[in-house]
Amino acid sequence: MQVKWRVIVIFMLIKRGGLIVSLFSMLVFIGTGCSGTFGGNAEQSAGSKVPAPGNKAPVEILFWNPFGGGEGDYVEQLVQGFNTSQREIFVKQLRLESNEYYVKLTTALSSGKGPDVAATHADRLLPFVKAKQIMPLGGLATETGFDFHEVEEANVRNVSLDGKPYAVPIDTHFHMLYYNKAILKKAGLLNEDDTPALGEASPEGFIRMLQQIRLKVPDVQPIAVNTPFFQEPFLDLYYEAGGDLLSPDRTKAAIHNDKALSVLKFYQKLYASRLADLSDKTPWDSFHEGKAALWFGGVWEAGHHLSDKSLPVGIMPLPLIFGSSTQWGSSHTLVVPAYVNKEKQLAAMTFIKYFSEAGGITWGQAGHVPANRAVAQSEAYRQMPYRKLFIEAQHHVKFAPQTDKYTAIYTTLSEDLQNIVLRGLDPEEGLAALEKKINDILAN
Repeated sequence: MQVKWRVIVIFMLIKRGGLIVSLFSMLVFIGTGCSGTFGGNAEQSAGSKVPAPGNKAPVEILFWNPFGGGEGDYVEQLVQGFNTSQREIFVKQLRLESNEYYVKLTTALSSGKGPDVAATHADRLLPFVKAKQIMPLGGLATETGFDFHEVEEANVRNVSLDGKPYAVPIDTHFHMLYYNKAILKKAGLLNEDDTPALGEASPEGFIRMLQQIRLKVPDVQPIAVNTPFFQEPFLDLYYEAGGDLLSPDRTKAAIHNDKALSVLKFYQKLYASRLADLSDKTPWDSFHEGKAALWFGGVWEAGHHLSDKSLPVGIMPLPLIFGSSTQWGSSHTLVVPAYVNKEKQLAAMTFIKYFSEAGGITWGQAGHVPANRAVAQSEAYRQMPYRKLFIEAQHHVKFAPQTDKYTAIYTTLSEDLQNIVLRGLDPEEGLAALEKKINDILAN
């Protein structure tokens, strides 16, 4: 009886002018807004398509990115915020696993079929630029009211070739020194203002401080080194020491020198003296679980560590172990593929403008320093925990050298440094072999 009544109602509603169509659309809208959880390799959309004035369907663009975990949550908020802020454009995002992202993006750009807007690291841009697979964005910026002068000058230079910017930098990211206040207090190394008493700013001074931690708190690692991605902590200190990967004209390697040798010997001493655990495969977890006193961690980890109220964490710029405050860093950017038609180009650039400006605070919550100066200097951003220190450290970042061979160079650097520290290779011989490999890459 109840079923029959529903059938009759639907029929009557249809006869009264199609109200049921509007009701059905509302139900679909509600269902779409309550779609399930998202994961890696899953296509995701944020917000709901709302027809533009005049019943014109919104321009739909596909946004590819590799942001997972906490970063992915902020991107989801940002995309949803854009989609609900206007009716002309609808962004649909596809989040890919980071370890396969660039393979799939390269294939898409080569085949001319894929995203309408995509995230990429600044040091990955140049091959796409030289292959003419992504667009220069100066013209689109003018048409959509985006001003590159609002972005940090160093970031813009890092994505420009022959004076033309090919991407919009959305952040700068780098490492900070994370420290466990409770462990340092037990070791007698916590100042009254809750900052660490690191001792003399030198390799020897830093090692003495770590030895005191081991003596006073023997059940923890004095420092968890990011050995699984050893190239990053290596570059942090190598750049501190004044080192370069390539010669000024970027035609030859410049890695086989006393500076690199000193940094490698420093890390080898940490491992040999049990001040760091060479076999630790997840140093970020070791720190988060209170099993390490110190850790060189990314700013993107700040939200994760600070959200755990049981973790007595502090953050500061990297210590001047090798004399300067220069350190490794990179930048996420947004690009528009060259195959995208004009209508979607403008839509993509409008979304990029929103990401940089209105969405900058949301992205800043993930831990990255927004590349948009107005956002980074705003009270809303600066009042977040430790962000003033992040801004200070940002200006000491050394970006990767601009070369279309950088991906191959970085892969070789990673593999060879792993061999030196994990297999106990002689660092002098290892650096000589690494320099030869890099020169071979540059020559081909």
